[in-house]
Amino acid sequence: MMPALSHSAIALLVLAPLILWRMVTRVRRLTTRQQLTPARPRITLYIFPTLLLLLGREAWPDLDMLALLLGSAVAGGLFAVFGLKLTRFEASAAGLYYTHNRILGIVLSLLFIGRILYRVVQGLMFDLPNAGFSGDFVSSPLTLAVFGLLAGYYIGYAIGLMRWRFRVKRHAARRRAAGEAA
Repeated sequence: MMPALSHSAIALLVLAPLILWRMVTRVRRLTTRQQLTPARPRITLYIFPTLLLLLGREAWPDLDMLALLLGSAVAGGLFAVFGLKLTRFEASAAGLYYTHNRILGIVLSLLFIGRILYRVVQGLMFDLPNAGFSGDFVSSPLTLAVFGLLAGYYIGYAIGLMRWRFRVKRHAARRRAAGEAA
């Protein structure tokens, strides 16, 4: 006979299709051509540093965990520099577009999704208080490192997108000014 599921396990099973749909949408967005809007990188630059600060505050009593979070965020930023070099940028009359490197986008997404799924399954199978989402997120070094890597990547990538947008707009303004002066 199978043991009765807890309320959190039932809630997770009900929410699983929504979570799966969002994950698939996220992976698709990381592997297809996207229009660069001014708001998207700004939102990223508000959300991820805030999450890093909150997690850093929670990890503060344990300096090793804090160093792990910050180190993985720096590594993610360096990974973003590499990712930006592999990104295809397009400036057209219709707008600014960019396409992530498919392999890089999929690897990053699967790394994070895999770690979250592992923690959820671990929590459901063994009913561990720290394994699922209800436990202390910063108690797992691997989960903290994966999140730091992903957050650092998104922050670095958003900065790179904003810099590219600024350069394209500045170049277009200079060309217009040179055309008007002639």
